[in-house]
Amino acid sequence: MTVWDDLQGQDAVVAQLRQAAHGEGLTHAWLFTGPPGSGRSNAAKAFAAALNCDQADVSLRGCGECPACLTILGETHSDVAFVRTEKVTITIDEARELVATAGNRPSSGRWRIIVVEDADRMAERTTNVLLKAIEEPTPRTIWMLCAPSPADVLVTIRSRCRPVALRLPPAADVAALLVKRDGVDPAVADRAARAAQSHVGIARRLARDPDARERRLETVRFPLSLRGVTAAVMMAEKLLKIATEEANSSNDERDATEKTALLATLGAPESGTLPPAMRGQVKQLEDDQKRRAKRSITDSLDRTLTDLLSFYRDVLIIQMGNAVELVNLELRSELEDFASRSTAEITLARMDAINKARKRITTTNVAPLLAIESMASSLI
Repeated sequence: MTVWDDLQGQDAVVAQLRQAAHGEGLTHAWLFTGPPGSGRSNAAKAFAAALNCDQADVSLRGCGECPACLTILGETHSDVAFVRTEKVTITIDEARELVATAGNRPSSGRWRIIVVEDADRMAERTTNVLLKAIEEPTPRTIWMLCAPSPADVLVTIRSRCRPVALRLPPAADVAALLVKRDGVDPAVADRAARAAQSHVGIARRLARDPDARERRLETVRFPLSLRGVTAAVMMAEKLLKIATEEANSSNDERDATEKTALLATLGAPESGTLPPAMRGQVKQLEDDQKRRAKRSITDSLDRTLTDLLSFYRDVLIIQMGNAVELVNLELRSELEDFASRSTAEITLARMDAINKARKRITTTNVAPLLAIESMASSLI
């Protein structure tokens, strides 16, 4: 086992990072890019482990078995900070804390490493806070930024970073990983990998959660019953409900656990009114949880629309002559019937409507239900 084992279908990236970990071409700032599910953060984590690996032999670094590798993979190493946000954006105060952390010398490893998993979720003024630190880092500090594409990061930042471009791995590689790492039945793993369109994290959730597979199938089948405006409105409401329920299922329990832990840390009384100082901290936690819930619903809704998009992607593949494998292979007969009743031009227009809705929901303050109702009407 090595730290590179989970990077399925990324041979070129692994070779590039291995070489750098061995001391050839190592630089102080890296930008990991690739579509969602390609493993950007996993690649950065593996690279961080290889750089601080305890092995004396350079060629063996990234062993995945030494204390340094294990603690970095477990995100508990004192010299490696992982920064991700469950809110809409990374705040400017959080960026300033990163800069302060980056200025410290490593305490036990070779390098102080800052992994920013959501570099695309920083406003321009927030990113500018990092610019000086990335441009002129302290001698033993390495920055690793992750984003969907280079265009999602300010040009002043990406020009100072070495690019690492990942791609979505083949579905077969994702299925093999699920079988090997998680012990998933091969048939279930294959179906989950196709349904997730090679997104490793989503494939794992689909493989382990039958309810998630059923919710996805319900989403994908919606166009088969879309006959009029009333059906479009009902579909929009149901899509939003599916996305909200999926997001809230993980948020509610976590919110309660966080609040209980905070009250215990503060030494709050078991009953009665909280002191003013404690009320302020609880209020701050609740505000953070609300922001996180908003992002969770937005992300879940975007994924739901991506599942819907896969239906029309398969329809288009059939209309164009079945050049590649279908995502929703189990619906082939229904997809073929649907494809026979329209044209490729119509299918492309419908796919464009879904992508417009996704963009409105993730980048503007539009009410999600209104955006989805408008999209659904375009699909009739």
